[in-house]
Amino acid sequence: MLSSNQPSSIATFLSGRLLLQEEIPFPLSDSSDIQYLPGILTKHHRFFCQRCGNDQKERFAVFPCARCGQMCSYCRHCLMMGRVAGCSKLVRWTGAEPPHEGEGTLHWSGRLSEGQSAASHAVVEAIQRDGEQLIWAVCGAGKTEVLFRGIEAALLARKRVCIATPRTDVVLELAPRLQKVFPGVNVTALYGGSLDRHEYSPLVVSTTHQLFRFIEAFDVMIVDEVDAFPYSYDASLQYAVAKSRKSQSSLIYLTATPNETWQRECRSGKRPFMKIPARFHRQPLPVPAFSWCGNWKKAIEKGRIPANVKEWTVERLQAGKQALLFFPHIESMEKALPLFQKFHPAIEAVHAEDPHRKEKVALMREKKLPLLLSTTILERGVTFPNIDVAVIGAEDDVFTESALVQIAGRAGRSADFPDGEVRFFHYGKTKAMAKAAAHIRQMNKEGREKGWLDR
Repeated sequence: MLSSNQPSSIATFLSGRLLLQEEIPFPLSDSSDIQYLPGILTKHHRFFCQRCGNDQKERFAVFPCARCGQMCSYCRHCLMMGRVAGCSKLVRWTGAEPPHEGEGTLHWSGRLSEGQSAASHAVVEAIQRDGEQLIWAVCGAGKTEVLFRGIEAALLARKRVCIATPRTDVVLELAPRLQKVFPGVNVTALYGGSLDRHEYSPLVVSTTHQLFRFIEAFDVMIVDEVDAFPYSYDASLQYAVAKSRKSQSSLIYLTATPNETWQRECRSGKRPFMKIPARFHRQPLPVPAFSWCGNWKKAIEKGRIPANVKEWTVERLQAGKQALLFFPHIESMEKALPLFQKFHPAIEAVHAEDPHRKEKVALMREKKLPLLLSTTILERGVTFPNIDVAVIGAEDDVFTESALVQIAGRAGRSADFPDGEVRFFHYGKTKAMAKAAAHIRQMNKEGREKGWLDR
């Protein structure tokens, strides 16, 4: 435990952070470098949570508070990270940052494709000028490698870098990859339950939720999968990203599927962007095939799998080809799981609240699962080298154009296996399905026009 007569240790612990006073495991001194902020303010006759930015009346409540002895307001929106009440104090460090430890040289011998190289230069330039840049790259284009030179430039300039992503799975996959290519610095991974939560590091990979605990911490903020749920729908997560950046800093966005507003801004020149319409291995994106499967929900309720879904599954099992099968909802997936396990007992299912989620994804990577049923939790951020992909119930509202493009992007990512099959099983075609297929065809067309595809 740290003591109050260790200012450098206090700076290391608190620098860039915004923590509840009760989260700090040592007594605080009366240093002028420690600032106390009220947890909840009143702005324009409305409550405002200084940690998460919540100002929605229905997301506040009151409770009998033992600390202040009154009925005290508190923020329900970020309650899972510890209660911010009306009498709470948030603590931040306003003194000098601790010195960067380690050396930020990139150790990577790979080569970038033409598209990756152009995007990499754009990232470096944005970081050097503290600017903003969108990298619009197809699934499997190699967005992580595009960041390497920019991260190196930042670390060598003693800048602090954060890569923020909506999902824990992406943090768990990305952090060890970055640690491997930047062995001279300590890469910290922040997510719910993370052991790295109180470490100071010049290179941080974090879920967007964990950024509630930061303030003016980062010189470079990279937001991965900026279109993904929940970040794209939750203003408080966007507030957390903005709050975590220094006033002079760079902002890099990564996505395969920018929303329509951003696409218009790109076309009109209002948003700086770099587009990579082809994968690094120069093979086209698999275009999804549509297959009508009837009332699949009713079939599963009656204990059977639609005939063409069954045929697709058995073909993969017989060929020894791993596959992902996406469901719109947990309930229907869990009812279907025992039906699929009749084909092979090692078939598993995974969803966001699954306590064994990490282990199941690891088993899939180790090729110990022939087929993994999943909700949209695995639509992005995880890579299996040689898989086919299908969606059952592709007509469901949960499968937006963006989600379907991302799901299709799970197939054919490896240079050794670029031809994965994608199938959308449906009970009626939707605009989202048609737009997803058109999006993929358009990217392949642009890739060919640039000479970045071999076929």
